[in-house]
Amino acid sequence: MRASETAKTAQQGDRPLRFLFALPGFHAEDRGAEVALLAVADQLARSGDQVTVIGTGPDRPAAAYTYRRIAAIGRRRLEWLPHIPFFRSETAWEDATFAFNLRRAYRPADFDVTVTCNYPFTHWTLRRAGGAAAAPLHLFVTQNGDWPAFSDKAEFKYFSCDGLVCTNPDYRERNRERWRTALIPNGIDPARFAGVEGDRAAFGLPEGTPVVLMVSALIESKRVPDGMRAVAAVPGVHFAVAGDGPLRDEVEQLAADILPGRFTRLTLPADRMPALYRSADAFLHMSLQESFGNVFVEAMAAGLPIVGHDSSRLRWIVGERDTLCDTENGEALTAAIGRALVIGQGQADPRAQAFAWPEIAAQYRAFAAELMAGRTGA
Repeated sequence: MRASETAKTAQQGDRPLRFLFALPGFHAEDRGAEVALLAVADQLARSGDQVTVIGTGPDRPAAAYTYRRIAAIGRRRLEWLPHIPFFRSETAWEDATFAFNLRRAYRPADFDVTVTCNYPFTHWTLRRAGGAAAAPLHLFVTQNGDWPAFSDKAEFKYFSCDGLVCTNPDYRERNRERWRTALIPNGIDPARFAGVEGDRAAFGLPEGTPVVLMVSALIESKRVPDGMRAVAAVPGVHFAVAGDGPLRDEVEQLAADILPGRFTRLTLPADRMPALYRSADAFLHMSLQESFGNVFVEAMAAGLPIVGHDSSRLRWIVGERDTLCDTENGEALTAAIGRALVIGQGQADPRAQAFAWPEIAAQYRAFAAELMAGRTGA
């Protein structure tokens, strides 16, 4: 039985489940984790469950879920703080300020299932009633990696969950003996890309010039500077990066040095991203091991050839492609970019349809229902 059919059957036989999704970036940012979890929350609400989302951004009236806004200090304002255990990055500092206010707003008895991908502070807040008979089930999603679930070091030894949503097969294989797991990828709304035309003028991109696009946070693990150096080695190619982060000044300076007149950095709302994808000729992503990478599916939906680090995890998403390579090998990477530009933009990849949000949300619902049934002995 398909996950969507399983979830539908569960909903027909059970009362609606009461979900809480909590993340500081909700309604404030359109990063991968925020986009993914909000899409799941919205689909669950439209399917009949009672869904509450807590974040820091303004209300979005079109959303089907109930939204509650609380305060937090955004990570960009916290980049100057020291990186120490428990506060290993500006993201952890932001998470701590969010969790402080979440603790006052969160009533465990109001929910059956809680969901987050932030560790440690939001996770600990949602687990504060963990183990109690009336405590909600807690799903932790490996959007930002599976290290909290896998490691026993430092603060990670305090991790626990009722269900671990693994966004790729590697994470599930590594954790299935320790936690109840479900392999559930991220997804997209393919309809957002249907019939969309590119608009280079609106994005300040040159006409008649090949454009390579990267959609990425400007952080160390995304290896944006390495991507810039590879594109710089391809004559006559313009490089566009959509994203922000603590490396923004380094990226801008490097662009001035090695890509003068050939570089554009943008930050855009989610509704403008399909047109940006359709304004490019090829897509580049440099992470060595992305937890999932919504951007790959978005690039497939936009019909872009994909250059990325060759791994079984990435091939699980995008299939076999000769544009995948060892991105740590500069010559191989430059050659792969050249091959991608020869292919150029085409029709949407049919594989993208398998990642549609209704199917992904149904898998979340089926996993939660399975865990609920196990708890009650049904």
